Amino acid sequence: MAEEENKWNSVYGTTADPCTVVLFGASGDLAKRKVIPAMFDLAQHNSLGERYAIVGFARTPMTDESFRATISEAAKTMSEMGPIDPTKWNEFASNLHYSAGEYGDANSYAQLAKRLAELDAEKKLGGNRLFYLSTPPEVYQDIVEQLGKSGLAKPSGPNSWVRIIIEKPFGKDLASAKELNKIVLNVFEEKQVYRIDHYLGKDTVQNLLVLRFGNGIFEPLWNRNYVDHVQITAGETLGVERRGGFYETAGALRDMIQSHVLQLTSLVAVEPPASFDATAVRNEKLKILQSIRPYNLEMVAQSVVRGQYAPGFLNSQKLAGYREEHGVSPNSRTETFVAMRVLIDNWRWAGVPFYLRTGKRLAKRSTEIMIQFRCAPHLVFRDRDIEPNRLVLNIQPDEGISVSFGAKRPGTEMSIGNVTMNFSYREGFGGATRSAYATLLNDCLRGDATLFDRGDSVEAAWQLVDPILDVWSAARTATVPMYAAGTWGPKESDQMLERDGREWYNP
Repeated sequence: MAEEENKWNSVYGTTADPCTVVLFGASGDLAKRKVIPAMFDLAQHNSLGERYAIVGFARTPMTDESFRATISEAAKTMSEMGPIDPTKWNEFASNLHYSAGEYGDANSYAQLAKRLAELDAEKKLGGNRLFYLSTPPEVYQDIVEQLGKSGLAKPSGPNSWVRIIIEKPFGKDLASAKELNKIVLNVFEEKQVYRIDHYLGKDTVQNLLVLRFGNGIFEPLWNRNYVDHVQITAGETLGVERRGGFYETAGALRDMIQSHVLQLTSLVAVEPPASFDATAVRNEKLKILQSIRPYNLEMVAQSVVRGQYAPGFLNSQKLAGYREEHGVSPNSRTETFVAMRVLIDNWRWAGVPFYLRTGKRLAKRSTEIMIQFRCAPHLVFRDRDIEPNRLVLNIQPDEGISVSFGAKRPGTEMSIGNVTMNFSYREGFGGATRSAYATLLNDCLRGDATLFDRGDSVEAAWQLVDPILDVWSAARTATVPMYAAGTWGPKESDQMLERDGREWYNP
């Protein structure tokens, strides 16, 4: 039993300070599906805090009891850790509270402040508070400004802390991101702000730094002398579901490339940080984003491909096209797929292309990073068909790492085959895993900002994609390539790599 407990403790980390978590948008889908399950998973493994309170805030009128009942109903299927222990759930639910109000109404925040003071005194929470914005982006400004006006953004004493988590999208372009940063930093200090990207909570993503800088067999090879190119794929089999209205204003470039995919790119390419702390790691990630060659009109035409899914089939199931989805214009030109060639102009990566790809209704749900190494000289085996060596990091759905290399097949002939060594996180470290949201929540509660985005990094990413958006916006009559749902995207994506003498690695 003690061994099992130690396993969970090593996965969930140390207990955070006593605190109150205020969850804005508590009645919404994200809160129920991801945020509250993550808090429960932390709580049942003693990693949420020795003492804590969770206060839901939303427009929907509810009492504490009705809020608990609503969340309890959702809890039957929401935990990512398997069956829920009723005793632990009831203990967790007793710490759930609710405060109804309008996001821009000062009186609502006065009532919230009163409730927080009461809970703080009752549970001895030390004045520590975490505000989590699980709301549509259009109310971010109202919430932040009201937190400032009500005095809730400032710590109540020298030994207390106040932090805020802001969900993506953080802006819709460079100008709006700068404006939102200005609004947030007028109320909070940068060290209080945690811009969350749940991809960075995945174990394989975090292991990138360990894989590179903690293993002598990889670090010497991680550069332009040995790496031919890098591919990063973030594919989904799902369409836009019931989110067509939102997706019409976003698109794959804003929704995935600007945030998730460029974050992964910066972690693959990052230089060794001076230390593994938030400032050092985030400084190096920013340098990578700033080193990416900017896009102009010619580069967008040659190195960026967009697409939109048409009707198709996946596993013999007929799938609707994007323009047939609820809330989508029948003449929509919104991209559901983006592939792009990225060049990093620094000493380590000069001349090594990074191929990024993301899309909905693709052939497989998979997020992978593939590093393909340069071929050996083949002086002895020049007449043999030898595949290049690849290192593949599987981020989801099955986290793990694989390495492929050539080996002689059994027999008298010198026949070479490609073999793969696989490492699975689940098989290697057992079943003790936690969700990405649980990882990031625990980090925030402990004040570790390493895996969270900084304001200057957000702006650097928008600075890269803004010119692409401008070109697409100006080309109002240009055709958006279509691809059948259930495939790997439009043919133009394949052609982009073929021009470089390469091809996509399809997981």
